[in-house]
Amino acid sequence: MASDGVVFASPNYSFQVSAIMKIFLDRLGFMGHRPRFHGKTSTSIVVQGIYRGGQIVKYLDFVGRALGFNVVKGNCIRTLEPMDDIALDRMERKLAEQTRRFHARLLRPAHPKPSLFGLMIFRMGRTGFKLSLGEDKRDHVYYRDRGWFESDYFYPTRLGPFKKAAGAVFDWVAARVYKPTEGSVALGEKS
Repeated sequence: MASDGVVFASPNYSFQVSAIMKIFLDRLGFMGHRPRFHGKTSTSIVVQGIYRGGQIVKYLDFVGRALGFNVVKGNCIRTLEPMDDIALDRMERKLAEQTRRFHARLLRPAHPKPSLFGLMIFRMGRTGFKLSLGEDKRDHVYYRDRGWFESDYFYPTRLGPFKKAAGAVFDWVAARVYKPTEGSVALGEKS
Protein backbone atom coordinates (compact mmCIF):
# COMPACT_ATOMS: atom_id res chain seq x y z
CA MET A 1 0.00 0.00 0.00
CA ALA A 2 2.88 2.39 0.68
CA SER A 3 4.60 1.77 -2.67
CA ASP A 4 4.41 4.24 -5.55
CA GLY A 5 4.80 1.41 -8.04
CA VAL A 6 4.50 -2.36 -8.26
CA VAL A 7 5.94 -4.88 -10.73
CA PHE A 8 4.00 -8.12 -11.15
CA ALA A 9 6.48 -10.75 -12.39
CA SER A 10 5.93 -14.42 -13.14
CA PRO A 11 7.30 -17.23 -15.22
CA ASN A 12 5.00 -18.74 -17.84
CA TYR A 13 3.92 -22.01 -16.24
CA SER A 14 1.52 -24.09 -18.36
CA PHE A 15 0.47 -20.97 -20.32
CA GLN A 16 -0.47 -18.96 -17.21
CA VAL A 17 1.11 -17.20 -14.21
CA SER A 18 2.78 -19.36 -11.60
CA ALA A 19 0.60 -20.92 -8.89
CA ILE A 20 2.00 -18.61 -6.20
CA MET A 21 1.21 -15.51 -8.34
CA LYS A 22 -2.29 -16.80 -9.06
CA ILE A 23 -2.92 -17.38 -5.36
CA PHE A 24 -1.61 -13.89 -4.58
CA LEU A 25 -3.86 -12.29 -7.21
CA ASP A 26 -6.86 -14.35 -6.09
CA ARG A 27 -6.34 -13.05 -2.54
CA LEU A 28 -6.62 -9.53 -3.99
CA GLY A 29 -9.78 -10.43 -5.94
CA PHE A 30 -12.11 -8.44 -3.70
CA MET A 31 -10.10 -5.33 -4.59
CA GLY A 32 -11.44 -5.62 -8.12
CA HIS A 33 -14.77 -4.57 -6.57
CA ARG A 34 -13.15 -2.17 -4.12
CA PRO A 35 -10.09 -0.75 -5.94
CA ARG A 36 -7.57 1.07 -3.80
CA PHE A 37 -4.41 1.64 -5.81
CA HIS A 38 -5.45 4.82 -7.64
CA GLY A 39 -2.47 7.10 -8.14
CA LYS A 40 -0.02 4.19 -8.07
CA THR A 41 1.68 2.58 -11.07
CA SER A 42 2.07 -1.06 -12.04
CA THR A 43 3.71 -3.03 -14.80
CA SER A 44 4.32 -6.71 -15.48
CA ILE A 45 7.12 -8.99 -16.60
CA VAL A 46 6.64 -12.54 -17.80
CA VAL A 47 9.56 -14.83 -18.57
CA GLN A 48 9.11 -17.85 -20.77
CA GLY A 49 10.80 -20.41 -22.92
CA ILE A 50 8.53 -20.62 -25.95
CA TYR A 51 4.89 -19.55 -26.18
CA ARG A 52 1.90 -17.48 -24.95
CA GLY A 53 3.64 -15.12 -22.54
CA GLY A 54 2.07 -12.12 -24.28
CA GLN A 55 -1.38 -13.31 -23.19
CA ILE A 56 -0.15 -13.55 -19.60
CA VAL A 57 1.19 -9.97 -19.81
CA LYS A 58 -2.27 -8.83 -20.98
CA TYR A 59 -3.85 -10.67 -18.05
CA LEU A 60 -1.50 -9.07 -15.49
CA ASP A 61 -2.03 -5.61 -17.02
CA PHE A 62 -5.82 -6.16 -16.90
CA VAL A 63 -5.61 -7.16 -13.23
CA GLY A 64 -3.54 -4.04 -12.52
CA ARG A 65 -6.21 -1.80 -14.03
CA ALA A 66 -8.96 -3.61 -12.11
CA LEU A 67 -7.07 -2.90 -8.88
CA GLY A 68 -6.89 0.81 -9.78
CA PHE A 69 -3.26 1.10 -10.90
CA ASN A 70 -2.00 3.33 -13.71
CA VAL A 71 -0.68 0.49 -15.87
CA VAL A 72 2.49 0.63 -17.93
CA LYS A 73 2.30 -2.09 -20.62
CA GLY A 74 4.23 -5.13 -19.51
CA ASN A 75 6.84 -7.23 -21.28
CA CYS A 76 7.33 -10.88 -22.13
CA ILE A 77 10.96 -11.97 -22.05
CA ARG A 78 12.11 -15.17 -23.78
CA THR A 79 14.88 -16.85 -21.78
CA LEU A 80 16.04 -20.05 -23.44
CA GLU A 81 19.13 -21.65 -21.91
CA PRO A 82 21.91 -21.25 -22.64
CA MET A 83 21.27 -17.56 -23.30
CA ASP A 84 23.58 -16.16 -25.97
CA ASP A 85 24.86 -12.57 -26.05
CA ILE A 86 22.29 -11.49 -28.65
CA ALA A 87 19.36 -12.75 -26.56
CA LEU A 88 20.83 -11.23 -23.40
CA ASP A 89 21.27 -7.87 -25.14
CA ARG A 90 17.68 -7.99 -26.48
CA MET A 91 16.33 -8.76 -22.98
CA GLU A 92 18.33 -5.94 -21.40
CA ARG A 93 17.13 -3.45 -24.04
CA LYS A 94 13.47 -4.46 -23.52
CA LEU A 95 13.78 -4.17 -19.76
CA ALA A 96 15.61 -0.83 -20.00
CA GLU A 97 12.82 0.57 -22.19
CA GLN A 98 10.15 -0.77 -19.83
CA THR A 99 12.01 0.75 -16.87
CA ARG A 100 12.14 4.11 -18.67
CA ARG A 101 8.37 4.01 -19.36
CA PHE A 102 7.64 2.93 -15.77
CA HIS A 103 9.77 5.74 -14.34
CA ALA A 104 8.21 8.31 -16.71
CA ARG A 105 4.72 7.26 -15.56
CA LEU A 106 5.75 7.64 -11.92
CA LEU A 107 6.78 11.24 -12.65
CA ARG A 108 3.49 12.21 -14.30
CA PRO A 109 0.41 13.33 -12.33
CA ALA A 110 -0.86 10.47 -10.18
CA HIS A 111 -4.46 10.83 -11.29
CA PRO A 112 -4.86 11.00 -15.08
CA LYS A 113 -8.10 11.92 -16.79
CA PRO A 114 -10.27 8.81 -16.90
CA SER A 115 -10.77 7.08 -20.23
CA LEU A 116 -14.31 6.75 -21.52
CA PHE A 117 -14.14 3.01 -20.79
CA GLY A 118 -12.85 3.65 -17.24
CA LEU A 119 -15.62 6.17 -16.68
CA MET A 120 -18.21 3.66 -17.89
CA ILE A 121 -16.88 0.94 -15.56
CA PHE A 122 -16.92 3.32 -12.58
CA ARG A 123 -20.33 4.87 -13.19
CA MET A 124 -22.14 1.63 -14.01
CA GLY A 125 -20.45 -0.22 -11.14
CA ARG A 126 -21.19 2.44 -8.55
CA THR A 127 -24.79 2.81 -9.72
CA GLY A 128 -25.20 -0.96 -9.59
CA PHE A 129 -23.80 -1.12 -6.05
CA LYS A 130 -25.99 1.77 -4.96
CA LEU A 131 -29.17 0.27 -6.35
CA SER A 132 -28.71 -3.45 -5.82
CA LEU A 133 -26.71 -3.80 -2.61
CA GLY A 134 -28.01 -3.01 0.84
CA GLU A 135 -25.99 -0.95 3.29
CA ASP A 136 -24.92 -4.16 5.03
CA LYS A 137 -22.83 -5.18 1.97
CA ARG A 138 -19.11 -4.36 1.95
CA ASP A 139 -19.01 -3.08 -1.62
CA HIS A 140 -21.83 -0.62 -0.85
CA VAL A 141 -20.14 0.56 2.36
CA TYR A 142 -16.76 0.93 0.62
CA TYR A 143 -18.23 3.16 -2.10
CA ARG A 144 -20.38 5.11 0.35
CA ASP A 145 -17.51 5.78 2.77
CA ARG A 146 -15.33 7.15 -0.04
CA GLY A 147 -18.09 9.41 -1.34
CA TRP A 148 -18.11 7.60 -4.68
CA PHE A 149 -21.90 7.54 -4.92
CA GLU A 150 -21.80 11.32 -5.33
CA SER A 151 -18.48 11.72 -7.19
CA ASP A 152 -17.73 11.83 -10.90
CA TYR A 153 -14.96 9.23 -10.62
CA PHE A 154 -12.79 7.24 -8.20
CA TYR A 155 -10.64 10.30 -7.52
CA PRO A 156 -11.12 14.05 -7.91
CA THR A 157 -11.02 14.96 -11.58
CA ARG A 158 -12.61 17.51 -13.87
CA LEU A 159 -14.71 15.94 -16.58
CA GLY A 160 -15.32 17.85 -19.79
CA PRO A 161 -18.87 18.33 -21.08
CA PHE A 162 -18.77 15.16 -23.22
CA LYS A 163 -17.59 12.91 -20.37
CA LYS A 164 -20.06 14.53 -17.94
CA ALA A 165 -22.88 13.72 -20.36
CA ALA A 166 -21.49 10.23 -20.97
CA GLY A 167 -21.30 9.64 -17.21
CA ALA A 168 -24.95 10.60 -16.84
CA VAL A 169 -25.87 8.19 -19.64
CA PHE A 170 -23.89 5.38 -17.97
CA ASP A 171 -25.74 6.08 -14.69
CA TRP A 172 -29.07 6.04 -16.54
CA VAL A 173 -28.30 2.73 -18.28
CA ALA A 174 -27.13 1.10 -15.05
CA ALA A 175 -30.25 2.33 -13.22
CA ARG A 176 -32.35 0.47 -15.78
CA VAL A 177 -30.30 -2.72 -15.41
CA TYR A 178 -30.16 -2.82 -11.60
CA LYS A 179 -33.25 -2.88 -9.46
CA PRO A 180 -33.16 -1.40 -5.96
CA THR A 181 -33.32 -4.03 -3.22
CA GLU A 182 -34.69 -3.70 0.27
CA GLY A 183 -32.11 -1.78 2.30
CA SER A 184 -30.45 -0.16 -0.72
CA VAL A 185 -30.78 3.54 -1.46
CA ALA A 186 -31.70 4.90 -4.87
CA LEU A 187 -29.08 7.10 -6.53
CA GLY A 188 -29.57 10.72 -5.53
CA GLU A 189 -31.29 9.93 -2.20
CA LYS A 190 -29.59 10.44 1.13
CA SER A 191 -28.39 7.28 2.84
